[in-house]
Amino acid sequence: MLSQQPQHPQSTETLFEAVPETPFYIPAMGTPSRPRRSLKHGDCFAVLDSFGDLGASSGGPDGIFYCDTRHLGQLELKINGMQPLLLGSNMRDDNSMLTVDLTNPDFYFEDRLVLPKDTLHIVRTLFLWQATAYQRLRIRNHGDRAAHLNLSLGFGSDFADLFEVRGLRRAHRGRASATAVAADKAALTYQGLDGKPRRTELTFNPPPEQLSNTEASYSVELAPGASATIYVSVECCVGSGECRSLPFQKGIRAAFREHRAATQRRTTVATSNVIFNEVLCRAMADISMLTTMTPQGPYPYAGIPWYSTTFGRDGIVTALQMLWCDPRLARGVLRRLAAYQATEYDPLADAEPGKILHEMRGGEMAALREVPFGLYYGSVDSTPLFVLLAGLYAEHTGDLDTLRELWPNIEAALSWIDGPGDPDRDGFVEYHRADEKGLVNQGWKDSHDAIFHADGTLAVGPIALCEVQGYVYAAKRLAARCARRLGKNELADRLDAAAMKLAAQFEAAFWCADIGTYALALDGAKRPCRVRSSNAGQVLFSGIAAPERAAAIAHDMLRPSFFSRWGIRTIAREAARYNPMSYHNGSVWPHDNALIAAGFARYGHKAAVGRVFGALFDAASYMEFRRLPELFCGFQRNRARGPTLYPVACAPQAWAAGTPFMLLQATLGLEFDPDRHEILLRSPALPAFLDEVTLRHLQLGDSSVDLTVRRHGADVSLQILRNEGQIRVAVVYS
Repeated sequence: MLSQQPQHPQSTETLFEAVPETPFYIPAMGTPSRPRRSLKHGDCFAVLDSFGDLGASSGGPDGIFYCDTRHLGQLELKINGMQPLLLGSNMRDDNSMLTVDLTNPDFYFEDRLVLPKDTLHIVRTLFLWQATAYQRLRIRNHGDRAAHLNLSLGFGSDFADLFEVRGLRRAHRGRASATAVAADKAALTYQGLDGKPRRTELTFNPPPEQLSNTEASYSVELAPGASATIYVSVECCVGSGECRSLPFQKGIRAAFREHRAATQRRTTVATSNVIFNEVLCRAMADISMLTTMTPQGPYPYAGIPWYSTTFGRDGIVTALQMLWCDPRLARGVLRRLAAYQATEYDPLADAEPGKILHEMRGGEMAALREVPFGLYYGSVDSTPLFVLLAGLYAEHTGDLDTLRELWPNIEAALSWIDGPGDPDRDGFVEYHRADEKGLVNQGWKDSHDAIFHADGTLAVGPIALCEVQGYVYAAKRLAARCARRLGKNELADRLDAAAMKLAAQFEAAFWCADIGTYALALDGAKRPCRVRSSNAGQVLFSGIAAPERAAAIAHDMLRPSFFSRWGIRTIAREAARYNPMSYHNGSVWPHDNALIAAGFARYGHKAAVGRVFGALFDAASYMEFRRLPELFCGFQRNRARGPTLYPVACAPQAWAAGTPFMLLQATLGLEFDPDRHEILLRSPALPAFLDEVTLRHLQLGDSSVDLTVRRHGADVSLQILRNEGQIRVAVVYS
């Protein structure tokens, strides 16, 4: 029985209590009525629906974006004023192209059927290349009589800043206009408040019969079996330079050449599991698509649509995940972040000398400092992770030239860790935003409600996160080894001593015997946040934990309160703020699981690695394109059902794409020693879903090796297929 409604309904203002202000929260106002597809090249990306349209269905961040501005928000195909019917929508395996197959609906004239459905085959082929979106429309008549059609492409742009698309509202905007500048060309322009002109040029070949500032129209007559082709290019320009796109075929050849060049010399992986091969193929394609060639080298942008730019933390973690199979990525990440390392204090940007970048933005709102993210340094972990990555890169490659180039930046980062990063000099790196426009929480869990006490009250800063202390410990140990490589032995001794002191302090301050794990964080009063969290699992990745603590944490992480059987949740189900649908308080993040699994492997818990690996493989097998998203919901796994998706997760996301590669390294125990020309497999194992793994072109310096690992029950065997150079491959158990 329905409950009786009050006679005088309350207003929505009194029915709902406002949540705390979260200025950079990404709202979800509805579910897209059509699935979305993503393309990216360089600083340009496109979010289209499954029909290849922009803006034809509500609920998504459609658009062609360039440098954080939406240059085109609508591009909608209609035939005789109607939307076509979808046959199929497929991304190329390497993510370089979207192909959409469409057909016509039933067309009537004066109540008579004049063109039955499924008579026309319409193929839309789309790709991006150098800030231009290319599209080819090919229409073929499969009927037995001529077809007379009106084909139209409606277009438009609001030139919204990405943060406007994410939900922020602006008091003032620049001036937008649209003009048909030639028979085959329309120009959409925007004069921003930052003084920077932005321009989108649409070029149609052949020229349409009619072209206005919002629509291109074609009259198409197709004999039986005949076809027609229309090419459309959408070029994004910033500043006063001319827009110059290539012809479709030249553009596609250039895109394919670049892709082939970028993927050469990478280690390739093939396994006995066909579905896992598809997971790996998509993951590598996602890494390739998200990687942008910057002046400093290749850099993996964080994710589409919200984070397609340089992020410090995300780039570093992705480079760590891919280090064993493509160390060039780590070098590019290190050099780019070194180039933008902070050298002075800027409270709005949370910048302090030596600090490593959190986020970089090129849009109008960032230029006007309406958002603080032009060059923003509000992350507490990017700086120690930078040092950690530099140390692992040097150990993996033996590249002393790059190490020497980066050494001043490494020293500046270490100075920040011991200086501004530890303002009260208690030995722990902590954060507290310098300006109210900045992020409240500055670890990887940066939601406003992610750091809290056992009773659910939010922690008040400065906040010292448990995993960050582990990063600092690992950074100092690795920096010490780098210093010895450079002959700086006295500094190396000081760094080692500092790391050991930190480990002892960390154990005393963070271990909580009552909950059997490390505290999520210490608040500003040095009170532990006694919450069982995945952050403690990441502590193992750094090696700061004592072995007995690591064993207890590994056991806890695989209990049902943490382990959903799709992966490890960000917090345990008993936590006060647990919500399996939240961003950081109960969801499953693939990259988090990868780092935790690497920590399990460090302490010899290979069975635990296998369980996490198997859970994430199972999750990926249910995902569209076999693609692990940024995160998914933390609901417990049920029989014959897939995982529950999170509505605004980025997909592709770089560190989600890197996850299967880090899991492979963890289970195989891959270690590299360039000084001894040696690749080790430490206590190698394979999860139950893999019987065989073959790695080809596994590099060490200028040498490479191909090898196969096979599972025989609980044991494995190793076969060397090719050894080109002086690499020694060994299996060790410890």
